[in-house]
Amino acid sequence: MPTAVIAALMLLGGVLFVQWLPRLPPNGWLVALVFAALLLGGRYPRWRWLSCVLLGVVWAAWRGAAGMDARLPRTLEGQDFSVVGRIAELPQARSDATSFVLHVERATLDGKPIALHGHLNVSWYNGAPSIEPCSRWHLLLRLKRPRGLLNPGGADSERSSLERGVVATGYVRDDPQNAPVGDPSLCIDGVRNAISRGIAQRVGDPHDAALLQAFSVGDTRGLAQRDWDVARANGVSHLIAISGFHVGVAAVFGVWLALLAYAIWPRLGCLLPGPQAQAGAALLVAGVYSALAGFGLPTVRTLLMIAVVALARCSRRGGSGAQSLALAMIAMLLVDPLCVLAPGFWLSFVGVSFLMLCLQARGRGLHAFAHELSAGQMVMTVSLLPLSLWFFGEASLVGALSNLLAVPVISFVIVPCALVGVLAMAICPPLAAPVLWLAAKLAHAQWWLLETMANWPGAHWYLPTVQPWAMLLALVGALWLFLPRGVPMRWLGALLFLPLLLPPRELPREGAFQAWVLDVGQGLSVVLRTRGHVLVYDTGARYPSGFDLGESTVLPSMHALGMNRLDMLMISHGDNDHAGGAQSVADAFPDAPRYAGEPERMTLPMQQCVAGQSWQWDDVRFRVLNPAFDQAGTSAGNAKKSAKNNDRSCVLLVEGRGGRLLLTGDISVKEEPQVLAAMDPGVPPVMLVPHHGSSGSSSERFIAGMQPTLAVVSAGWRNRFGHPRPNTLARYAAASIPVFNTAEQGAIPLDFPANGPAQRRQGWRFRERRYWRE
Repeated sequence: MPTAVIAALMLLGGVLFVQWLPRLPPNGWLVALVFAALLLGGRYPRWRWLSCVLLGVVWAAWRGAAGMDARLPRTLEGQDFSVVGRIAELPQARSDATSFVLHVERATLDGKPIALHGHLNVSWYNGAPSIEPCSRWHLLLRLKRPRGLLNPGGADSERSSLERGVVATGYVRDDPQNAPVGDPSLCIDGVRNAISRGIAQRVGDPHDAALLQAFSVGDTRGLAQRDWDVARANGVSHLIAISGFHVGVAAVFGVWLALLAYAIWPRLGCLLPGPQAQAGAALLVAGVYSALAGFGLPTVRTLLMIAVVALARCSRRGGSGAQSLALAMIAMLLVDPLCVLAPGFWLSFVGVSFLMLCLQARGRGLHAFAHELSAGQMVMTVSLLPLSLWFFGEASLVGALSNLLAVPVISFVIVPCALVGVLAMAICPPLAAPVLWLAAKLAHAQWWLLETMANWPGAHWYLPTVQPWAMLLALVGALWLFLPRGVPMRWLGALLFLPLLLPPRELPREGAFQAWVLDVGQGLSVVLRTRGHVLVYDTGARYPSGFDLGESTVLPSMHALGMNRLDMLMISHGDNDHAGGAQSVADAFPDAPRYAGEPERMTLPMQQCVAGQSWQWDDVRFRVLNPAFDQAGTSAGNAKKSAKNNDRSCVLLVEGRGGRLLLTGDISVKEEPQVLAAMDPGVPPVMLVPHHGSSGSSSERFIAGMQPTLAVVSAGWRNRFGHPRPNTLARYAAASIPVFNTAEQGAIPLDFPANGPAQRRQGWRFRERRYWRE
C-alpha cells in the first residue's frame, strides 16, 4: 500500500477518534501526545504510522477545543450585542424573515468589547431590508449559543454548527442604528448572487430558474422542500448543488481550452510545454467553478485531487488515483479536521474509493464509457447505501436507475449548457437568453422524469437506527461484492448486509407499551407504541419559514424507531405548537384515524375527541378523560365548543399491566379537577406536565391527587415564556416528584413493562455523549 494512503488512513483514524469522545482531553495530554508522536516518528521508523494517529488526535482535539471556546459564553446568553460584521454566503429571504450568516468583525456589550469571532446564524423578522452578500452591517443582535433538538433519527445541529464555525445564533432587535456600513465589497458570493439574478431574469419559469441556479452556482435558495424530497427519493442530491463530478467535467473543459489555444497558436509550445499548460488550465477552470459552488466539501475534494494530479504533471512525476485521493484527504484534514463531522466528507471519499477499487478499465470508446457509467452507478448505490442510512435514515432503491439517467444528462448536457449561458452573460448578453432557455427546457424535462420516479415503490426506503457495527459490516460486504472477477464466492458479501437490512427490534410484550416525549422545542409531541400499534399525540409546530417539526422530527423519529405504520393521530388542541406538524404526519399516513380537541381549528378533517372514548390495543387500554361536553356544546370548564381554549385539550390516559401514562395537553387549573375526577384508582401514573409547566397549571391539588411517580415537561431551551415556571417546579419539588425537561434531556424515552414499574430511560442528549453537545 502506498505510503500516502497509509498516512491518510492513520491521520483519519486519529481525527475520527476525537469525534467519539464525550469530553476533549486537557492541554497537558495534548502536549504529551505531541512529544510522543515526534519521538516515535523520529527514532522508530516502524512506528511512524502511530505518530500519524497521535498527530491526528492532537490536531483534531485542538481544533475542536478552539471551536467550542469560540462559542458565545454561557453567562452572556440572551443579551443584546452591538455587532459589526460582513454577510457571508447567500442570504435567504422568506415571507416571514431573512436569514443570513454574519462573519463577526467586532462585537460590544454595553459599550465594552467582547471577544466574539466566527460566524453567526441570524434571522431578521418584521420587514427586513434587502441584504446583499459581502455587505457590512452594524446590527443589534440577541444571541445564544448553538443548541439544537435531539431526537431518534434527527439531525444534530450542534455538530453542524461546530463543523461550520457557527459560534452563536440569534435575531435582529429593533434599533435605529441597524444599518449597512459602507458599500458592498467584491467577493465570490457577490458574483454568485449576480449570476443567480441574471439567470432568474432570463428564465421565465421560476422553478426552472431555481434548478439552473443550483446547477450553475450552487444557489439552492429557490428550491422548495418538495424539490429536496424528489432529489432524496432519486438519490441525486449530490447533483443538485454542484457535485465533485461536475468539477471534474469543468477540469476537462479546461484541458480542451488549452488544446484549442495550442491548436490556434502553435508557438505557445515554445513558451510552455503542452502537458503543463493543460494541467494548469484544468486546475484554473476547476478552481473557478469550485468557487462558484461556494467551495462545498465534494467540490473541494475533487479540486484537491485535480491539484495533486496537476502538480505531478507539472513536476513530470506520475501518481496513482489512490495516491491523489490520499493526498487530497491529508490536505483536507490538515486544513480542517472538523470536516469529518459533515456527511459530505464520507459520502465523497468513500464513493470515490469504491469506484477506484471496484471498477476495472474496459478499454476506450463508447462501449467502455457506457460500461463504466452503468457499473459506476451500481457501485455507488450499493457502497453508499450504509452511509445514507447512517446519516439520513433513508435510502432510495431507485437511485441506481435515477443516477444512470440523470448523471449523463445533467453533467454532460444541462450543466455545460447552463455554464455557456453564464459565460455569455459576461461576454455577449444577447446570446445568454436563448442558451439559458434551452438549458431550462432540458432541466424541466429531466426534473419531470425525476418527479415521476420519486413516486415509484422504494423511492423512500426507511430502516431503524443503524448501528455502527452493522454499517461497517455492510461496507465490507459491498467491497466483497465488487471484487474483481475470479474471486470466489463474491455473493457472500450480500450476507454482510443482513444486520443492516434486518436489524433486531425490541417490541413491547402484551400489556406493555413504550412512549417517547420528543424534543420539539416549545411545543409537544409524543410517540407511543404497543406491541402492534402506534399512536402519535401532537406533532410540534410548523413555522412561517416552512420548517415543519412533523416532517423534520416526528416522522424521522418514527422511522428511526422502526415504526412504519400509524394507527391513530391525536392532536390535543389547535395551537400551532401542538398541531402545526399534523398535516405532514397525516400525509405520510393518510389512512390513520385522526382526533382533535378542537377539530374546527385544524387545517385537515379530524374527529372530535370526547371524554369517555376508549379502546384497547394489545392488552393496553386507552381512555379519553377530556373534553366533556353537555348538550349545549359547553365543556365542563364553561368554554363554548366553538371557542379557542386550551381546556379543550384531549387528555389521554394509557394503562398497561404495569404502569399508566397521562397525556395532559395544555389544560389549566380550571379543567384539572374534572380530569382528576375522571381518573380511576390505580397505579400512580407518569404524567406529562400540563401546558409546558406554566403558572396557570399543575395546581397543588392536582399534583396531590395524581401523585405521579415522575413528570415530564416539553419546553424549548431558553423559551420566551419562561416555561417551566419556577413556582410550578417548586410545587412538584414540594411533593418530591422528579421532573425531567426535554429542553435539557432531548427526547425522553419511557418504558411501561408488563411486569414491572414504569422506567425513564436516559434522554437522547445523554445517550451518546459528544463533546460538542451542551
